[in-house]
Amino acid sequence: MAPQTVHEHIDALLDRLQQSARAHYQDRLVSLVAFGSMGRGTPRPDSDLDVLIVAEPLPVGRIARLDDFASVERALMPYLQEAAHAGFHTECSPVFKTPAEVRAGSPLFFDLVDDAKLLFDRDAFFADALAMLRLRLQALGARRIWRGNAWFWDLKPDYRPGDVFQL
Repeated sequence: MAPQTVHEHIDALLDRLQQSARAHYQDRLVSLVAFGSMGRGTPRPDSDLDVLIVAEPLPVGRIARLDDFASVERALMPYLQEAAHAGFHTECSPVFKTPAEVRAGSPLFFDLVDDAKLLFDRDAFFADALAMLRLRLQALGARRIWRGNAWFWDLKPDYRPGDVFQL
């Protein structure tokens, strides 16, 4: 039976993504994380599937990493086409990182602190990275401030000119 609701569509899509990514990356896959509206559980029928793929090794450069991901996207294509006929127009928006790149940090991870849905996480690698970032943000008193559909981070609410802080 085909998915009927946005949430059924998303659950089925995430399941297929996880299966396809694990089959393609095999032992290279460290973490697979949905984020954005799908990670938050607030998707619309036209929401992108924002996904973080942590794997090692990965090719050097965005284009080479997209080429490497192409077989995963091809595996999802029949499902995405079927879903589009049912009114769910979703596309995959992947971000690729090696474990070393995750350890180096990224502003993207601020949003994943609250919105990550871990689909696969070998040895809790990404869960641990998020937990460490969450602790650092808490120590700073950081908070995510929502304005309608958008948000921004106030990383150090008690900041004074001349203060130096590190994330």
